[in-house]
Amino acid sequence: MSNEITTIDLKDKSVRRDWQKFLMACGIKNFDDSELNPLDITIAVYENEEIIGTGSIAGDVIKYVAVQETTMSGHSTLFNQLMTKLENFMAVEGRFHQFVFTKPIYQKSFEYIGFKTLAECKQGILLEKGLPDIKEYLSTIPRPKTPIDKVASVVINANPFTNGHRFLIEEASRDNELVYVFVLNQEASLFHTDERIALVKAGVQDLSNVIVVNGGAYIISYLTFPAYFLKHNDSAIAYQTTIDVRLFKYKIASVLGITSRYVGSEPLSHTTNLYNQKLISELNPQIEVHVIQRKLAAGDLGVISARTVREAIDKGDETVWQKMVPETTQHFISNNLLELQQRIRKGQKINGN
Repeated sequence: MSNEITTIDLKDKSVRRDWQKFLMACGIKNFDDSELNPLDITIAVYENEEIIGTGSIAGDVIKYVAVQETTMSGHSTLFNQLMTKLENFMAVEGRFHQFVFTKPIYQKSFEYIGFKTLAECKQGILLEKGLPDIKEYLSTIPRPKTPIDKVASVVINANPFTNGHRFLIEEASRDNELVYVFVLNQEASLFHTDERIALVKAGVQDLSNVIVVNGGAYIISYLTFPAYFLKHNDSAIAYQTTIDVRLFKYKIASVLGITSRYVGSEPLSHTTNLYNQKLISELNPQIEVHVIQRKLAAGDLGVISARTVREAIDKGDETVWQKMVPETTQHFISNNLLELQQRIRKGQKINGN
C-alpha cells in the first residue's frame, strides 16, 4: 500500500498498534475504549508501509485526524484528501452536520475547508460544519422582547425529574427575572429525551419565568462531554469539561444574555463534582455560579437522587420514588413502570448520571 487511502481494521492488534504509535507521535494519546468503541470507520494513508495520515468517524464526529508533520505544510493535499474521504462517507450516511475534535495545530486547516470553531483549550479544539449549526440552534430558543438584567441558567439531565431538580429551579426562579432550563438531549438515559423534557415542563409549569429548552448537541452531550455518560480518566474529564464550559460561556450564554448558572452540590458523582469545579473556575466572575445544597428526601433516604429513583423503579419500590419526585413524575412512573423496567432488563444502565 502506498499513498492510497484505505479503510483499516482497529480490531487487528498489529494495525491498531501501528495506528496508535503514529497518533502518539502526533500528540494524540487518548485511546480509551469509550473513545474507540463508537468509531464507525477509520482510514489511513500509507507510504512505504508506514502510516502518514489517518482519520476516523464516530456518528457526527470526525476525530483522530493527523498527518505526518513532514507532510503537513499549510493546507496539505494529503489532509484535504483525508477530509474529502471522511466527509463523503458521512454524506452517504446522510450526516451533513459534522463536528471535529482535533489538536490546535490543525485549526486553520479545518477552518480553511469550512469548519467553524466552537470552543478551544490547550489540549484540543472543537469545530463544526454544516446545518443545523449553533446559530440555528440558538434561533429556536425564545428570547425576552425587552432586555432584562438577571437571566439564570440550569442544566439538568432529569433522568427523571425530581424534587431536587424542582428545588434548584425554584431557587433560580426566585432570584432572577428569567431562567433557561436546558435538558440534556443525549439518548443515553432510562427516560428518553422527549419524556425528560415533558416531565420538566410539567414539573415547572407554575413558574412563569422559566423556559425549558432542549440542550441539543451543544450542552453536555456525547459531543462536548462524553465523560458525563461514559467512564473516562480525570485528564480526559478536565479537557472535556473545559470545552463544554467554554462553548456554553462564549457561544450560548453570551447570545442569550445569561448572567448566572445554578448547580446542585454533588456529593455522589466524581465526574459531576469535577464539572462543577470547572464551571466555577471558567465562568466566574462574568457568569456567577451558584452552588445550591442538595435537597434531602423525607425520612432517612438522604439526599434526593435521580439514581436512587431509578434503582427504586428497578425494584418496583414506590415508597422510595414517591418521596423524591413531584406528582407529575410519580404519575408518569406509575403509568409506565413496566416499560421502564423492561428497558432496564434489556440492558439500559441506571447507575450513571
